[in-house]
Amino acid sequence: MNATPEKPAVAKKAVTKKATAKKAVTKKAVAKKTTTAKQAAATKTTAKKTATKKAAKTAPAKAPAKKAAARKPESRVAMVRRARRINRELAELYPYAHPELDFTNPFELLVATVLSAQTTDLRVNQTTPHLFAVCPTPEDMAAMPPEKLEELIRPTGFFRAKTRSLLGLSAALRDRFGGEVPGRLEDLVTLPGVGRKTANVVLGNAFGVPGITVDTHFGRLARRFGWTTSEDAEKVEADVAEIFPKSEWTMLSHRVVFHGRRVCHSRKPACGACAIAPLCPSYGEGETDPEKARKLLKYELGGQPGQRLKPPADYPGQPAPPMAPPVAAS
Repeated sequence: MNATPEKPAVAKKAVTKKATAKKAVTKKAVAKKTTTAKQAAATKTTAKKTATKKAAKTAPAKAPAKKAAARKPESRVAMVRRARRINRELAELYPYAHPELDFTNPFELLVATVLSAQTTDLRVNQTTPHLFAVCPTPEDMAAMPPEKLEELIRPTGFFRAKTRSLLGLSAALRDRFGGEVPGRLEDLVTLPGVGRKTANVVLGNAFGVPGITVDTHFGRLARRFGWTTSEDAEKVEADVAEIFPKSEWTMLSHRVVFHGRRVCHSRKPACGACAIAPLCPSYGEGETDPEKARKLLKYELGGQPGQRLKPPADYPGQPAPPMAPPVAAS
């Protein structure tokens, strides 16, 4: 009779053990969740710190832009002095600066300048020897069948529009100017396909009449140098004309264009290899590392041929290679 009450005690102990074991499992699960949560939080904190450090490292790169924006305004007198010093520096850098179109007389220069629109001077120089062999005078060119003239100048691009201009200006020279290229701006701009830029090229280099040639290179550098803010070629010409004496206009044009083609390129100027970097308010727009910048230099500065097949005697670079004449033009 006494053995019967011991069974509930054993059962009770078993239940207690099960409950204790269950509590232990629960505690382990909670501890595991807590540890996982802490690890996740720690990972987030580390990632946040890393991002903050990266942001701190990249922040200084934006500083120059803020500095440039806060640049002290330059007085007119200071700008003119700086501009004239740039011209003197460019004169030392390019003592051999010259028009980069091959020509032997005003007519050849006029035709070559018209052909140079939307193409390189090199391509024009490779095209004109055969062109001038076939039609050396305005009278000869005016008498050319349009389709034959188109074939002769095809390598320069836009050959149909250029053919119309060449036939028109040749006929005008023959009929209105006795077959001679006029030496006045007001007469030149009346010729088909001839604007102020072309007229100034011809006046400055064939007649010795000072003129400022505003092509894409000249306009770009004039804005980068702070000589003008205008995108309009005539306004750029007027702004620059007020800065420099008239006697400098033609050679200034050559020097600036030379620098634009060789160093101060449109997309990536070679700032780190630029001789006038200390005078340029736009320094830093291009590559500032000297070694990398030197690799961007073109023509004689980069050890490559120039654009003229017959460059001046003092040109330090190599002449450009000729091009075979078009088959259809023979």
